[in-house]
Amino acid sequence: MATAHATQRRPAVLGDLLPGSLARDAALVAGAAAFVGVAAQIAVPLPGTPVPVTGQTFAVLLAGAALGTGRAALGMLVYLLAGIAGVPWFTDGTSGAGFPTLGYIIGFVVAAAAVGRLAELGGDRTPLRTVGTMLAGTVIMYAAGVPYLMASLHVDLAKAIDLGMTPFLAGDALKVLLAAGLLPAAWKLTGAARR
Repeated sequence: MATAHATQRRPAVLGDLLPGSLARDAALVAGAAAFVGVAAQIAVPLPGTPVPVTGQTFAVLLAGAALGTGRAALGMLVYLLAGIAGVPWFTDGTSGAGFPTLGYIIGFVVAAAAVGRLAELGGDRTPLRTVGTMLAGTVIMYAAGVPYLMASLHVDLAKAIDLGMTPFLAGDALKVLLAAGLLPAAWKLTGAARR
């Protein structure tokens, strides 16, 4: 009876639709880190701020929703640690610590885990729930990135918000809406049972 129940278990996140277990999970974790690394290279500098517009945050949100809590957090941790160790895949092709946007990258770990957990609970199955899930992840990234930016640039909170959040709100809203269209559509295409 337990075996029959296990085979009928609904997938919690899109990554669960792939066959395998340990090898699949390792590939998904490495793939998530690489996906964010590639997305980081899509960067547009903005005048007056050290924070560019990138594809990173969108990649983090998608990885979180697709992989679930543990795999998504581990993927972002691999991205962070590999970058600090020397892989030149942070936004400007650099590696290592000591730059003002590192706080956002630290926030990727927590944001991916939170988005992953919300997705496991069905937070990516409908457009409205997906908007809430993606907004939560975005807020977490700002909550980590803005204070780090403030400390690294020695500016007050209002200035850090002006440099590291305000110019990006419209773009992040667009990313949230795009995810709200993509993720529920992906579930519909797979034909997996809805929650």
